[in-house]
Amino acid sequence: MAKIYSNVSPKNNNLKPKDETISFLLNYSKALSVINYNKLKFEALLN
Repeated sequence: MAKIYSNVSPKNNNLKPKDETISFLLNYSKALSVINYNKLKFEALLN
């Protein structure tokens, strides 16, 4: 397993997300609400 993680992966500098992907992630983050109650965390999507 050490051999797998020790190999250097080729760098790809062409990582440009689509506008649709960025929009989806921003809208998701706006709708996500995390509520802390005592030692519990509740996640709710506010759609």
